[in-house]
Amino acid sequence: MAKKKFIVGNFTDEAVLFPAVKKVRRAGYKLHDVFTPFPIHGLDKEMGLRDTSLHTAGFIYGITGTSTAVGFITWALTIDWAINFGGKPYFALPAWIPVTFELTVLFAAVGMVLTFCWLCQLAPFVKKDHFNPRSTDDTFVMAIECTSATNEEEAVKFLQAAGATDVKVETKDTGWWLGNYANDKMRFEQ
Repeated sequence: MAKKKFIVGNFTDEAVLFPAVKKVRRAGYKLHDVFTPFPIHGLDKEMGLRDTSLHTAGFIYGITGTSTAVGFITWALTIDWAINFGGKPYFALPAWIPVTFELTVLFAAVGMVLTFCWLCQLAPFVKKDHFNPRSTDDTFVMAIECTSATNEEEAVKFLQAAGATDVKVETKDTGWWLGNYANDKMRFEQ
C-alpha cells in the first residue's frame, strides 16, 4: 500500500478553520481532506468539492429494477407460463405496475446504499488510518498532501499562521484495508 506525507493541522474552532481552508486553497496547497466532528455548512464548496453523482447512480439502479421486473414478468407470463387469468391479455402491463414499482424502489435503494458505502469506504471490516482520533470528538483536522513542490517547513508555518494549534508532518497509508482494529496494538498512540 502506498504511503504519502501529509501536513496535519488541528483547529479548536470552526470559525478559525473555515478561513484557514480558504487560505490554504488560495496559497495553492493540495488539500487532502478536512475532518470535523459535525457538518459545517459551506465547507464543501470552500474545499472545492463537486456535487455528488449519487442521484445518477440511483436513476441507473432504478431503471435496472424496472427493466428486470418488466422483463421477468413478460417472460414468465407470456412465454414460459402463459395462462389466461380471467380473460385478461397475456401482456397485462397495468396489473404489473405494483411489482414493477417495488422492484424499482428496491434496486435503487439497495444500489445507492452499497454505492455510498463503497465510495465512503464504510463497512464493519474496513480499516482506515485516522489523522487524529479526536476529530470525531472535539477537534477539527486539516490534512494537506505533500507533493514534489511542497516545502514542508513553509507549509507547517503557514498552517500555524492560519490558526492551527498543533501542526505535524505524518506519513500515512493512502488507501483502506481489510482487517480488525482489535488485532492492532496501540494503533493511535504516537
